[in-house]
Amino acid sequence: MKFIISRDQILGPLQQIVSVIEKRQTMVILSNVLIQIVDNRLVMTGSDTEIQIVSQLTLDSSLDEGEITVPARKFLDICRLLPSGADIKFELHEDKIKLASGRSRFSLNTLPAEHYPEFNESEFEYQFLLNAGKFKKGLEKTLFCMANQDVRYYLNGLLLHISNSRMKMVASDGHRLAIFEDDIGTATGYEARIILPRKAVQELSRLLDDADAQLNIQFSSNHIRIDYKNVVFSSKLIDAKFPDFSKVFNQAFMSPLLIQKQVLRDALTRVAILSNEKYKGVNFDIAGDLMKLSTHNPEHDEAEEEIIIDYQGQPLSISFNSQYLLDAVSNLDSEMAVLTIASNASSCFIEESDQPLFKFIVMPMRM
Repeated sequence: MKFIISRDQILGPLQQIVSVIEKRQTMVILSNVLIQIVDNRLVMTGSDTEIQIVSQLTLDSSLDEGEITVPARKFLDICRLLPSGADIKFELHEDKIKLASGRSRFSLNTLPAEHYPEFNESEFEYQFLLNAGKFKKGLEKTLFCMANQDVRYYLNGLLLHISNSRMKMVASDGHRLAIFEDDIGTATGYEARIILPRKAVQELSRLLDDADAQLNIQFSSNHIRIDYKNVVFSSKLIDAKFPDFSKVFNQAFMSPLLIQKQVLRDALTRVAILSNEKYKGVNFDIAGDLMKLSTHNPEHDEAEEEIIIDYQGQPLSISFNSQYLLDAVSNLDSEMAVLTIASNASSCFIEESDQPLFKFIVMPMRM
């Protein structure tokens, strides 16, 4: 098994693959990347048994076909630290991989490819094509609301809801919710809901770096597979039902409140310095064209700041976790933020003023 490849050609795909490989593995071979030479193509595979990335690169020439697994992070570090533009000669000698580039020589231990576990996917029932930039934007506008190691395991992921030609992405940790909705571009003719695991969402957000590329997305109730350029991304899905969040829309609301996004961000950031480190609560006193932000902490420090707003409703006082509100406001693309509070003060909607594709909902807290 021999081949030569440019360092610049292999580095990017190798970084994508190594990102899914866990540093601590129950199976030693899962710390390795599977390397296969087939029909003048270099096929590299990385997996943690829950997620798999397969990358294919075309070689100018390969002297021998074959397959082997090599330590992923050591292989990546060698490639990364070689000079840009360098060629790497890759040759298998018995159970060692010999790497040569310029005056550098490396020898890595290997494990047999036949011991590398197969990623068994169920037969895919659904398929659609989607612009990568649109999908990535949906991920980025929602992923920060996912729970992390919540006992309600269905919250440790992101809901993908396909309804004919519409796509909806939803994430929630029980205290806040993010919703992104957009057109797929073509009619799919079906309705389906799946939950992508947290790690899969994060890896996909990193992987999709070309906004103009097209994704071929296939999924069943257990697995999702996404073909992106020369990469195939596969993941198991969370086997659960995402909670029904539609009732949050079916309630009375107060008058919307308009405020400059950057003004609110800056004021919240300053006031939150003196909030309780654990709960990060900030009180909002709203009346007329003024909103006063205030907080205090167990050390009896206090902070307050007033902001000019556009509001026609009744005066009210409500408290929020400042970080939750900052996360939501920071993800708006427009200069103006629209805050709409439910009449019973059970939730606050944060969105843009002009036909928003996404909205954020934050639950209030007691101070």
